[in-house]
Amino acid sequence: MEAEDTPASLAGQVTDKDPAVGLQAVVALRRLLEELERLHVDNARRQGWSWQSIATSLNVSRQSVHEKHAGRRKAMGMEE
Repeated sequence: MEAEDTPASLAGQVTDKDPAVGLQAVVALRRLLEELERLHVDNARRQGWSWQSIATSLNVSRQSVHEKHAGRRKAMGMEE
């Protein structure tokens, strides 16, 4: 993340009148949210949370969170 891409600066950029600036901020925020989700899912799994508990916290189905994260975690040796 570059200095001008801090969460606070990105939040300000999404309201910019220039669509190019606003859309770039949306993309950067989307990437940041995906990374935050990965970090917190990994943390929850390390602490013994079930896929259902994680899904409930994310307000999604167990199947969707498992499909999104279990393969990545298995490939990294973090899941059996």
